[in-house]
Amino acid sequence: MTSILITAPAVEPLTIADLRAHLRVREGVEDGLLEGYLKAAREHVERCTGRALIFQSWRLYLDNWPEGRVVRLPIAPVHSVNAVTVYDADGVARNLTSDKWTLAQGSLPPRVKISLDTGVSGLAMMGAEIEITAGYGAAPEAVPETCKQAIRLLVAHWYENREEGAKVLSSIPQGVDRLLASMKVPRI
Repeated sequence: MTSILITAPAVEPLTIADLRAHLRVREGVEDGLLEGYLKAAREHVERCTGRALIFQSWRLYLDNWPEGRVVRLPIAPVHSVNAVTVYDADGVARNLTSDKWTLAQGSLPPRVKISLDTGVSGLAMMGAEIEITAGYGAAPEAVPETCKQAIRLLVAHWYENREEGAKVLSSIPQGVDRLLASMKVPRI
């Protein structure tokens, strides 16, 4: 399964003001630098955990339906399934109606069950797509504090050690892995 980000989060899980307070940095002095660190830290947390923090849209490409027609989604939490599409042998898309699939939001990993009467893809590769909205919510308040604290630690580490270049980017401060361990979505 291939996953592609369609719409990035509209906001970050922390504000620059939050980071300034954490780092004890004066207002506006290095906001551009902090914005870059914040985005990189959020992306790192999302990759490590398999979770989307703020609402974002993803498109998942499958060659065909898996056995049992239960598709395990690689991103959690899933807020909604926006579209399920299957392609015929000529590459013509057919959007499935919402009664042809069921989202199991509460499971980890989240799953979509495709109805048996939907047919199979006529294409050998990338014959089906599922478009989802994933994340805890549209606002930073919805994001678990554990993830926010991991982001703070990463940003502080990169901010304090920026002169060391690649060595720092490849190192993760103590505690981040432990914070994120309980947040990881199991890979099945």
